[in-house]
Amino acid sequence: MKSWKSPEVPTLPGQGLPVRLFDSSSQHIVPTATGATARLYVCGITPYDATHMGHAATYVAFDTLVRAWRDSGHDVHYTQNVTDIDDPLLARAVERGEDWRDIAERETELFRTDMRALRVIAPDEYIGAVEAIPSVANWIAALDDKGAVYRVDDDLYFDITTDPRFGEVSNLSTPEMLAIAAERGGDPERPGKRNALDPLLWRAMRPDEPAWETPLGHGRPGWHIECVAIALDTLGVSFDVQGGGRDLVFPHHEMSSSHGSVATGEWPFARVFAHAGMVGLNGQKMSKSLGNLVFVSRLLEAGVPAGAIRLVLLAHHWRSDWEWTDDDLAAAQVRYDAWSVAVAQPSGPSATQLLVDVRAALADDLKTPSALTAIDRWVTEQRDRGGSDTVAPELVRTLVDALLGVELTR
Repeated sequence: MKSWKSPEVPTLPGQGLPVRLFDSSSQHIVPTATGATARLYVCGITPYDATHMGHAATYVAFDTLVRAWRDSGHDVHYTQNVTDIDDPLLARAVERGEDWRDIAERETELFRTDMRALRVIAPDEYIGAVEAIPSVANWIAALDDKGAVYRVDDDLYFDITTDPRFGEVSNLSTPEMLAIAAERGGDPERPGKRNALDPLLWRAMRPDEPAWETPLGHGRPGWHIECVAIALDTLGVSFDVQGGGRDLVFPHHEMSSSHGSVATGEWPFARVFAHAGMVGLNGQKMSKSLGNLVFVSRLLEAGVPAGAIRLVLLAHHWRSDWEWTDDDLAAAQVRYDAWSVAVAQPSGPSATQLLVDVRAALADDLKTPSALTAIDRWVTEQRDRGGSDTVAPELVRTLVDALLGVELTR
């Protein structure tokens, strides 16, 4: 599957600090990448509707991580999937009377367009679930070799008791897991399962549903094993960060970790599990099922600068839950305009310490609000007093682009 064209990222003088992130599993802020190459897997979209602000917040957060890693001297190997076959997509196809493949391609292309507009660096590997099906079958076979697979009717399930560390990603109790599983694609009430929490690995063919022929039979993958196969094939086990929205902690990342660790016999599946906060609208989490969405594409069509949209997102800490408001957007546009005016001047106050401060903020759990506040201070000083440093405005323009992904107008 094709990705999108990455923006050109300018180079800054010096080098950033090692990045530390909050790890959902350990509940601590921990180092992220210790090797020369930082390895990142971020769970991608299920393409049955347009990119909304909840999506944008997640992908801009991990784009900021990629930028901070690169600035600190790492190469980055970044993989993202597209769940281009899943129940919500099929349901949307029936609802609209369209072919599921047409919806998936159209919405995936819109996502690419939105990511390109927001100056999100493209993943090195962008892989759809459909193209990964042969690999999924191989990894399910590997799990079967470990005694972790059993059959319910013609479907295949993963036995969570084969993973002695099951539960260590989400840190949830069994009753909490059961309640969430029922809400997020699980089937805890299905008769014949060994454990109510055991997740589906392979769904045998059903009437009027797409299916693929594999050594497992005619069918399609379960949700979690898809990401496991793609991550292991492209990044290997014990990669640095598995990222996504906070709603993926359980069951998706818990199950992915179990599948990967049992299949390979190695632990951990990922060294850090990083989860972005949820974006709300009108008092509820922004979601396709509720329909309370603010779309990136519609804001861009209305003439909102992409940089201002990023500034709305970056004004909130990546792990925080927050509410989208028109006032936030208006404030971001004012900030964007003020920054653009400030860097267009021929000289200004020194920005050397500003670069140090922004790098320190990003290295400390991607504290983008602190970074924005530091830049605001420089902009205010530039407006009120100016300065004689002829390279400062261009340095500020460059650091805003390189580290925050915001291209200021000239």
